[in-house]
Amino acid sequence: MNLDRRAVSSPTREIASWVANLSYADLPARTREVARCAILDTVGCGVYGFNTPWAKMLLAWARAGGSKAECTVWGEAAPGLRPADAALVNGTASHAFELDDYHNAKVHPGAVVVPAALAMAEKLDAKGERVVTAIAGGYEVMIRSSLALNPSAARLRGWHLTGVCGPFGAAAACASLLGLGVEQTAWALGLAGTQGAGLWAFNADGTMSKRLHAGKAAHSGVLAAELAALGFTGPTRIYEFDDGGVLKAFSDASDPAPLTQGLGDVYHLDATAIKPYSCCGSAHSYVDAALALRRKLGAPWNPDRRVRVGLGKVVDVQCGFVYAPGSALNAQMSLRYVVAAALMEGQVLPPQFSDEKLADPALTALAGRFELVHDPELDKLYPAHFAGWVAAEVSGDWVRVDVHDPSGSPASPIDAEGITEKFRGINPRLPVDAIADVTLNIERHSVHELLRLLAAEEKQLQTA
Repeated sequence: MNLDRRAVSSPTREIASWVANLSYADLPARTREVARCAILDTVGCGVYGFNTPWAKMLLAWARAGGSKAECTVWGEAAPGLRPADAALVNGTASHAFELDDYHNAKVHPGAVVVPAALAMAEKLDAKGERVVTAIAGGYEVMIRSSLALNPSAARLRGWHLTGVCGPFGAAAACASLLGLGVEQTAWALGLAGTQGAGLWAFNADGTMSKRLHAGKAAHSGVLAAELAALGFTGPTRIYEFDDGGVLKAFSDASDPAPLTQGLGDVYHLDATAIKPYSCCGSAHSYVDAALALRRKLGAPWNPDRRVRVGLGKVVDVQCGFVYAPGSALNAQMSLRYVVAAALMEGQVLPPQFSDEKLADPALTALAGRFELVHDPELDKLYPAHFAGWVAAEVSGDWVRVDVHDPSGSPASPIDAEGITEKFRGINPRLPVDAIADVTLNIERHSVHELLRLLAAEEKQLQTA
Protein backbone atom coordinates (compact mmCIF):
# COMPACT_ATOMS: atom_id res chain seq x y z
CA MET A 1 0.00 0.00 0.00
CA ASN A 2 1.35 3.42 -0.95
CA LEU A 3 1.00 5.80 1.99
CA ASP A 4 -0.12 9.31 1.15
CA ARG A 5 2.34 11.33 3.23
CA ARG A 6 0.05 14.36 3.10
CA ALA A 7 -2.53 12.42 5.11
CA VAL A 8 -0.10 11.70 7.97
CA SER A 9 -0.88 13.74 11.07
CA SER A 10 2.26 15.35 12.41
CA PRO A 11 3.35 18.31 14.54
CA THR A 12 4.59 20.11 11.44
CA ARG A 13 1.24 19.79 9.67
CA GLU A 14 -0.68 20.70 12.81
CA ILE A 15 1.31 23.91 13.16
CA ALA A 16 0.95 24.62 9.44
CA SER A 17 -2.81 24.19 9.69
CA TRP A 18 -2.99 26.50 12.70
CA VAL A 19 -0.94 29.21 10.96
CA ALA A 20 -2.89 28.94 7.71
CA ASN A 21 -6.22 29.28 9.50
CA LEU A 22 -5.26 31.83 12.17
CA SER A 23 -7.36 35.00 12.10
CA TYR A 24 -7.34 38.26 14.00
CA ALA A 25 -10.59 37.25 15.69
CA ASP A 26 -8.85 34.18 17.16
CA LEU A 27 -6.37 36.28 19.13
CA PRO A 28 -7.15 37.18 22.76
CA ALA A 29 -7.05 40.90 23.56
CA ARG A 30 -3.88 40.48 25.61
CA THR A 31 -2.11 38.72 22.74
CA ARG A 32 -3.02 41.52 20.33
CA GLU A 33 -1.61 44.01 22.83
CA VAL A 34 1.64 42.07 23.16
CA ALA A 35 2.00 41.94 19.36
CA ARG A 36 1.53 45.70 19.05
CA CYS A 37 4.03 46.35 21.85
CA ALA A 38 6.46 43.99 20.14
CA ILE A 39 6.35 46.11 16.99
CA LEU A 40 7.00 49.31 18.96
CA ASP A 41 9.88 47.86 20.97
CA THR A 42 11.50 46.19 17.97
CA VAL A 43 11.40 49.18 15.63
CA GLY A 44 12.83 51.34 18.41
CA CYS A 45 15.72 48.91 18.84
CA GLY A 46 16.13 48.62 15.08
CA VAL A 47 16.35 52.34 14.37
CA TYR A 48 18.87 52.72 17.18
CA GLY A 49 20.80 49.71 15.90
CA PHE A 50 21.58 51.38 12.59
CA ASN A 51 24.14 53.48 14.42
CA THR A 52 26.28 50.37 14.89
CA PRO A 53 29.08 49.49 12.45
CA TRP A 54 27.82 45.95 11.92
CA ALA A 55 24.38 47.10 10.78
CA LYS A 56 25.94 49.56 8.33
CA MET A 57 28.21 46.86 6.94
CA LEU A 58 25.28 44.57 6.32
CA LEU A 59 23.24 47.31 4.68
CA ALA A 60 26.13 48.05 2.32
CA TRP A 61 26.32 44.35 1.44
CA ALA A 62 22.58 44.13 0.77
CA ARG A 63 22.58 47.22 -1.45
CA ALA A 64 25.47 45.92 -3.50
CA GLY A 65 23.22 43.16 -4.81
CA GLY A 66 21.19 45.59 -6.90
CA SER A 67 17.95 43.96 -5.80
CA LYS A 68 14.43 45.15 -6.59
CA ALA A 69 13.52 48.03 -4.27
CA GLU A 70 10.23 47.05 -2.64
CA CYS A 71 10.90 47.44 1.08
CA THR A 72 12.29 50.06 3.43
CA VAL A 73 15.25 50.05 5.79
CA TRP A 74 13.83 51.48 9.02
CA GLY A 75 14.76 55.13 9.30
CA GLU A 76 15.15 55.69 5.56
CA ALA A 77 12.64 57.64 3.49
CA ALA A 78 12.14 55.28 0.54
CA PRO A 79 12.20 51.56 -0.26
CA GLY A 80 15.63 50.30 -1.20
CA LEU A 81 15.69 46.51 -0.81
CA ARG A 82 13.69 43.42 -1.66
CA PRO A 83 11.73 41.93 1.29
CA ALA A 84 14.22 39.25 2.34
CA ASP A 85 17.13 41.69 2.37
CA ALA A 86 15.12 44.32 4.25
CA ALA A 87 14.29 41.68 6.86
CA LEU A 88 17.97 40.72 7.04
CA VAL A 89 19.13 44.29 7.62
CA ASN A 90 16.32 45.37 9.94
CA GLY A 91 16.58 42.14 11.93
CA THR A 92 20.32 42.54 12.42
CA ALA A 93 19.82 46.17 13.46
CA SER A 94 17.10 45.18 15.93
CA HIS A 95 19.47 42.71 17.59
CA ALA A 96 22.44 45.03 17.24
CA PHE A 97 22.86 46.19 20.83
CA GLU A 98 21.14 43.68 23.13
CA LEU A 99 18.08 45.90 23.61
CA ASP A 100 15.48 43.72 21.87
CA ASP A 101 12.87 41.54 23.56
CA TYR A 102 13.38 37.93 24.62
CA HIS A 103 11.47 34.90 25.85
CA ASN A 104 12.58 32.44 28.50
CA ALA A 105 12.65 29.81 25.75
CA LYS A 106 16.02 31.50 25.11
CA VAL A 107 15.02 33.23 21.90
CA HIS A 108 14.74 36.85 20.74
CA PRO A 109 11.51 36.71 18.72
CA GLY A 110 10.99 40.42 18.04
CA ALA A 111 14.23 40.93 16.13
CA VAL A 112 13.29 38.07 13.80
CA VAL A 113 9.52 38.05 13.40
CA VAL A 114 8.78 41.79 13.31
CA PRO A 115 11.33 42.69 10.58
CA ALA A 116 10.16 39.78 8.42
CA ALA A 117 6.48 40.60 8.91
CA LEU A 118 6.85 44.34 8.32
CA ALA A 119 8.86 43.77 5.14
CA MET A 120 6.25 41.38 3.76
CA ALA A 121 3.40 43.64 4.88
CA GLU A 122 5.03 46.62 3.15
CA LYS A 123 5.37 44.66 -0.08
CA LEU A 124 1.76 43.45 0.09
CA ASP A 125 0.29 46.66 1.55
CA ALA A 126 -1.30 44.45 4.20
CA LYS A 127 -3.81 45.89 6.66
CA GLY A 128 -2.94 46.29 10.33
CA GLU A 129 -5.11 43.40 11.53
CA ARG A 130 -3.25 41.01 9.25
CA VAL A 131 0.08 42.34 10.49
CA VAL A 132 -0.87 41.77 14.14
CA THR A 133 -2.15 38.27 13.30
CA ALA A 134 1.03 37.36 11.42
CA ILE A 135 3.32 38.62 14.19
CA ALA A 136 1.33 36.77 16.85
CA GLY A 137 1.56 33.57 14.81
CA GLY A 138 5.26 34.02 14.14
CA TYR A 139 6.12 34.62 17.79
CA GLU A 140 4.13 31.57 18.84
CA VAL A 141 5.76 29.23 16.33
CA MET A 142 9.28 30.46 17.10
CA ILE A 143 8.84 30.14 20.88
CA ARG A 144 7.21 26.72 20.67
CA SER A 145 10.01 25.51 18.40
CA SER A 146 12.58 26.38 21.05
CA LEU A 147 10.54 24.90 23.91
CA ALA A 148 10.34 21.62 21.99
CA LEU A 149 14.13 21.49 21.69
CA ASN A 150 14.55 21.92 25.48
CA PRO A 151 16.28 25.32 25.51
CA SER A 152 18.88 24.52 28.16
CA ALA A 153 19.91 21.27 26.50
CA ALA A 154 20.19 22.82 23.05
CA ARG A 155 22.06 25.83 24.44
CA LEU A 156 24.60 23.60 26.18
CA ARG A 157 25.34 22.00 22.81
CA GLY A 158 26.39 25.43 21.60
CA TRP A 159 23.31 26.49 19.64
CA HIS A 160 22.07 30.08 19.61
CA LEU A 161 18.36 29.35 19.50
CA THR A 162 17.37 32.66 17.94
CA GLY A 163 19.21 31.56 14.82
CA VAL A 164 17.97 27.98 14.99
CA CYS A 165 14.28 28.67 15.68
CA GLY A 166 13.91 32.15 14.23
CA PRO A 167 13.37 31.03 10.62
CA PHE A 168 10.26 29.11 11.74
CA GLY A 169 8.74 32.25 13.26
CA ALA A 170 9.57 34.46 10.31
CA ALA A 171 8.26 31.89 7.84
CA ALA A 172 5.02 31.47 9.77
CA ALA A 173 4.45 35.24 9.86
CA CYS A 174 5.13 35.63 6.14
CA ALA A 175 3.05 32.58 5.22
CA SER A 176 0.16 34.13 7.13
CA LEU A 177 0.52 37.44 5.28
CA LEU A 178 0.80 35.70 1.92
CA GLY A 179 -2.34 33.68 2.67
CA LEU A 180 -0.65 30.35 2.02
CA GLY A 181 -2.70 27.17 2.40
CA VAL A 182 -1.82 24.36 4.78
CA GLU A 183 0.41 22.46 2.33
CA GLN A 184 2.37 25.53 1.27
CA THR A 185 2.70 26.66 4.88
CA ALA A 186 4.13 23.24 5.75
CA TRP A 187 6.62 23.66 2.90
CA ALA A 188 7.53 27.10 4.22
CA LEU A 189 8.18 25.67 7.70
CA GLY A 190 10.29 22.91 6.16
CA LEU A 191 12.31 25.35 4.09
CA ALA A 192 12.75 27.56 7.15
CA GLY A 193 13.89 24.73 9.38
CA THR A 194 16.49 23.50 6.94
CA GLN A 195 18.09 26.97 7.03
CA GLY A 196 18.13 27.26 10.83
CA ALA A 197 21.57 27.82 12.37
CA GLY A 198 23.45 29.93 14.86
CA LEU A 199 26.45 29.02 16.99
CA TRP A 200 27.51 30.46 20.33
CA ALA A 201 31.14 30.64 19.21
CA PHE A 202 30.82 34.44 19.10
CA ASN A 203 31.54 34.35 22.84
CA ALA A 204 35.12 33.30 22.11
CA ASP A 205 36.03 36.82 21.06
CA GLY A 206 32.86 38.94 21.18
CA THR A 207 32.40 39.10 17.42
CA MET A 208 29.54 40.48 15.32
CA SER A 209 28.13 37.10 14.29
CA LYS A 210 25.56 37.09 17.12
CA ARG A 211 23.99 40.25 15.68
CA LEU A 212 23.67 38.50 12.31
CA HIS A 213 21.72 35.51 13.64
CA ALA A 214 18.45 37.41 14.09
CA GLY A 215 18.67 39.09 10.70
CA LYS A 216 19.63 35.90 8.91
CA ALA A 217 16.73 34.08 10.56
CA ALA A 218 14.34 36.80 9.36
CA HIS A 219 15.82 36.58 5.85
CA SER A 220 15.50 32.78 5.85
CA GLY A 221 11.85 32.96 6.87
CA VAL A 222 10.95 35.44 4.13
CA LEU A 223 12.81 33.36 1.56
CA ALA A 224 11.08 30.18 2.75
CA ALA A 225 7.59 31.65 2.50
CA GLU A 226 8.21 33.27 -0.87
CA LEU A 227 9.63 30.04 -2.30
CA ALA A 228 6.71 28.03 -0.93
CA ALA A 229 4.32 30.48 -2.58
CA LEU A 230 6.03 29.71 -5.89
CA GLY A 231 5.56 25.98 -5.39
CA PHE A 232 9.06 25.20 -4.09
CA THR A 233 8.57 22.26 -1.74
CA GLY A 234 10.04 21.79 1.71
CA PRO A 235 9.97 18.84 4.14
CA THR A 236 6.54 18.59 5.72
CA ARG A 237 7.89 16.67 8.74
CA ILE A 238 10.71 19.10 9.48
CA TYR A 239 10.35 18.84 13.25
CA GLU A 240 9.72 15.17 13.85
CA PHE A 241 11.39 13.20 11.03
CA ASP A 242 13.85 10.73 12.52
CA ASP A 243 16.62 11.32 9.99
CA GLY A 244 17.45 15.02 10.00
CA GLY A 245 14.36 16.42 11.69
CA VAL A 246 15.08 19.51 13.76
CA LEU A 247 14.16 17.99 17.13
CA LYS A 248 16.67 15.15 16.89
CA ALA A 249 19.37 17.10 15.07
CA PHE A 250 19.65 19.99 17.50
CA SER A 251 18.97 18.42 20.90
CA ASP A 252 19.34 15.17 22.82
CA ALA A 253 16.47 16.13 25.14
CA SER A 254 13.81 17.33 22.71
CA ASP A 255 10.09 16.70 23.08
CA PRO A 256 7.54 17.44 20.35
CA ALA A 257 4.71 18.04 22.86
CA PRO A 258 5.33 21.81 23.36
CA LEU A 259 4.93 22.35 19.62
CA THR A 260 1.20 21.72 19.69
CA GLN A 261 0.15 21.47 23.34
CA GLY A 262 -2.58 24.05 23.90
CA LEU A 263 -2.02 25.49 20.43
CA GLY A 264 -4.68 28.11 19.84
CA ASP A 265 -5.57 28.28 23.53
CA VAL A 266 -2.24 29.08 25.18
CA TYR A 267 -0.21 31.94 23.71
CA HIS A 268 3.38 31.74 24.90
CA LEU A 269 4.17 35.06 23.27
CA ASP A 270 2.20 36.74 26.07
CA ALA A 271 5.19 35.93 28.31
CA THR A 272 7.71 37.83 26.16
CA ALA A 273 10.03 40.06 28.18
CA ILE A 274 11.00 43.66 27.36
CA LYS A 275 14.60 44.58 28.11
CA PRO A 276 15.29 47.56 30.37
CA TYR A 277 19.04 46.92 30.18
CA SER A 278 21.41 46.65 27.22
CA CYS A 279 22.80 43.21 27.98
CA CYS A 280 22.06 39.49 27.84
CA GLY A 281 18.57 38.67 29.14
CA SER A 282 19.99 35.92 31.36
CA ALA A 283 21.91 38.63 33.23
CA HIS A 284 18.96 40.94 33.88
CA SER A 285 18.13 39.52 37.32
CA TYR A 286 21.73 40.10 38.33
CA VAL A 287 21.55 43.72 37.20
CA ASP A 288 18.34 44.13 39.22
CA ALA A 289 20.02 42.58 42.26
CA ALA A 290 23.16 44.70 41.91
CA LEU A 291 21.15 47.90 41.55
CA ALA A 292 19.11 46.98 44.63
CA LEU A 293 22.34 46.37 46.59
CA ARG A 294 23.67 49.73 45.46
CA ARG A 295 20.51 51.44 46.70
CA LYS A 296 20.60 49.53 49.97
CA LEU A 297 24.29 50.04 50.75
CA GLY A 298 24.70 53.48 49.19
CA ALA A 299 26.61 55.08 46.35
CA PRO A 300 29.32 55.54 45.34
CA TRP A 301 30.04 51.84 45.50
CA ASN A 302 32.97 50.74 47.68
CA PRO A 303 35.07 48.64 45.26
CA ASP A 304 36.88 46.93 48.13
CA ARG A 305 33.74 45.08 49.26
CA ARG A 306 33.68 41.36 48.64
CA VAL A 307 30.94 40.38 46.21
CA ARG A 308 29.47 36.97 45.50
CA VAL A 309 27.25 36.11 42.56
CA GLY A 310 25.12 32.95 42.52
CA LEU A 311 24.43 31.32 39.19
CA GLY A 312 23.28 28.10 37.55
CA LYS A 313 25.14 25.95 35.05
CA VAL A 314 23.74 27.39 31.82
CA VAL A 315 24.31 30.99 32.91
CA ASP A 316 27.82 30.11 34.07
CA VAL A 317 28.67 28.60 30.67
CA GLN A 318 27.03 31.46 28.82
CA CYS A 319 27.97 34.51 30.88
CA GLY A 320 30.36 33.50 33.67
CA PHE A 321 33.61 33.85 31.76
CA VAL A 322 36.51 36.00 32.96
CA TYR A 323 36.04 39.56 31.72
CA ALA A 324 38.75 41.27 29.70
CA PRO A 325 38.25 44.52 27.75
CA GLY A 326 37.20 43.76 24.20
CA SER A 327 34.07 44.33 22.15
CA ALA A 328 30.72 45.67 23.31
CA LEU A 329 29.19 42.21 22.83
CA ASN A 330 31.87 40.65 25.00
CA ALA A 331 30.85 43.01 27.83
CA GLN A 332 27.10 42.63 27.19
CA MET A 333 27.41 38.86 27.58
CA SER A 334 29.69 39.08 30.64
CA LEU A 335 27.93 38.67 33.97
CA ARG A 336 30.98 40.08 35.69
CA TYR A 337 31.02 43.26 33.63
CA VAL A 338 27.30 44.05 33.82
CA VAL A 339 27.20 43.52 37.60
CA ALA A 340 30.26 45.75 37.97
CA ALA A 341 28.64 48.43 35.80
CA ALA A 342 25.42 48.25 37.80
CA LEU A 343 27.26 48.62 41.10
CA MET A 344 29.61 51.40 40.02
CA GLU A 345 27.59 53.24 37.37
CA GLY A 346 24.05 52.69 38.61
CA GLN A 347 22.81 51.69 35.15
CA VAL A 348 23.51 49.21 32.34
CA LEU A 349 22.58 51.05 29.16
CA PRO A 350 24.37 51.88 25.89
CA PRO A 351 26.68 54.47 27.52
CA GLN A 352 28.13 51.69 29.71
CA PHE A 353 29.36 49.93 26.56
CA SER A 354 31.45 52.71 25.05
CA ASP A 355 35.07 51.91 24.29
CA GLU A 356 36.13 54.10 27.21
CA LYS A 357 33.92 52.25 29.71
CA LEU A 358 34.85 48.80 28.40
CA ALA A 359 38.51 49.53 29.15
CA ASP A 360 37.91 51.40 32.42
CA PRO A 361 40.52 49.99 34.87
CA ALA A 362 38.20 50.35 37.87
CA LEU A 363 35.32 48.50 36.19
CA THR A 364 37.65 45.79 34.90
CA ALA A 365 39.26 45.32 38.31
CA LEU A 366 35.92 45.11 40.11
CA ALA A 367 34.58 42.58 37.59
CA GLY A 368 37.65 40.43 38.17
CA ARG A 369 37.22 40.31 41.95
CA PHE A 370 33.73 38.81 42.06
CA GLU A 371 33.33 35.32 43.47
CA LEU A 372 30.98 33.30 41.23
CA VAL A 373 29.19 30.55 43.14
CA HIS A 374 27.29 27.65 41.60
CA ASP A 375 23.79 27.47 43.10
CA PRO A 376 21.90 24.22 42.32
CA GLU A 377 18.61 25.89 43.26
CA LEU A 378 19.04 28.25 40.30
CA ASP A 379 19.51 25.23 38.02
CA LYS A 380 16.05 24.06 39.06
CA LEU A 381 14.50 27.41 38.16
CA TYR A 382 16.21 28.09 34.83
CA PRO A 383 15.05 28.75 32.14
CA ALA A 384 11.44 29.02 33.32
CA HIS A 385 12.71 31.78 35.61
CA PHE A 386 15.80 33.83 34.82
CA ALA A 387 16.65 34.02 38.53
CA GLY A 388 19.87 35.11 40.21
CA TRP A 389 21.39 36.71 43.28
CA VAL A 390 24.19 39.07 44.24
CA ALA A 391 25.61 39.45 47.75
CA ALA A 392 28.06 41.92 49.28
CA GLU A 393 30.01 41.70 52.55
CA VAL A 394 29.50 44.56 55.00
CA SER A 395 31.34 44.52 58.35
CA GLY A 396 31.66 40.75 58.27
CA ASP A 397 28.02 40.12 57.37
CA TRP A 398 26.63 39.30 53.95
CA VAL A 399 23.81 41.33 52.44
CA ARG A 400 22.17 39.35 49.66
CA VAL A 401 19.50 40.28 47.11
CA ASP A 402 17.64 37.50 45.29
CA VAL A 403 15.66 38.17 42.12
CA HIS A 404 13.30 35.44 40.94
CA ASP A 405 12.21 37.14 37.70
CA PRO A 406 13.89 40.25 36.25
CA SER A 407 12.44 43.63 35.40
CA GLY A 408 10.66 43.51 32.07
CA SER A 409 9.53 39.89 32.52
CA PRO A 410 5.83 39.01 32.84
CA ALA A 411 6.29 38.93 36.63
CA SER A 412 7.58 42.53 36.55
CA PRO A 413 6.33 43.85 33.21
CA ILE A 414 7.14 46.96 31.23
CA ASP A 415 3.96 48.30 29.65
CA ALA A 416 3.37 50.28 26.46
CA GLU A 417 4.16 53.56 28.22
CA GLY A 418 7.46 52.12 29.46
CA ILE A 419 8.33 50.89 25.97
CA THR A 420 7.56 54.34 24.59
CA GLU A 421 9.94 55.93 27.10
CA LYS A 422 12.61 53.35 26.26
CA PHE A 423 12.15 54.25 22.56
CA ARG A 424 12.45 57.96 23.40
CA GLY A 425 15.62 57.38 25.41
CA ILE A 426 17.49 55.67 22.59
CA ASN A 427 16.00 57.64 19.66
CA PRO A 428 15.47 61.17 21.01
CA ARG A 429 15.30 62.88 17.60
CA LEU A 430 12.31 60.89 16.33
CA PRO A 431 8.59 61.78 16.82
CA VAL A 432 8.23 59.00 19.37
CA ASP A 433 4.72 59.86 20.54
CA ALA A 434 3.40 59.77 16.98
CA ILE A 435 5.23 56.51 16.27
CA ALA A 436 3.79 54.97 19.43
CA ASP A 437 0.28 56.14 18.59
CA VAL A 438 0.41 54.58 15.12
CA THR A 439 2.04 51.35 16.29
CA LEU A 440 -0.19 50.78 19.29
CA ASN A 441 -3.22 51.35 17.06
CA ILE A 442 -1.80 49.69 13.96
CA GLU A 443 -5.18 48.18 13.07
CA ARG A 444 -6.35 51.71 12.18
CA HIS A 445 -3.17 52.67 10.36
CA SER A 446 -0.79 51.22 7.79
CA VAL A 447 2.77 49.95 7.83
CA HIS A 448 3.61 52.66 5.30
CA GLU A 449 2.53 55.33 7.77
CA LEU A 450 4.76 53.85 10.46
CA LEU A 451 7.73 53.66 8.10
CA ARG A 452 7.29 57.31 7.13
CA LEU A 453 7.44 58.33 10.80
CA LEU A 454 10.59 56.27 11.35
CA ALA A 455 12.22 58.24 8.52
CA ALA A 456 11.46 61.63 10.07
CA GLU A 457 15.07 62.23 11.08
CA GLU A 458 16.37 61.53 7.57
CA LYS A 459 13.79 63.84 6.05
CA GLN A 460 14.84 66.60 8.42
CA LEU A 461 18.46 66.17 7.38
CA GLN A 462 17.50 66.25 3.70
CA THR A 463 15.63 69.57 4.08
CA ALA A 464 18.15 71.21 6.37
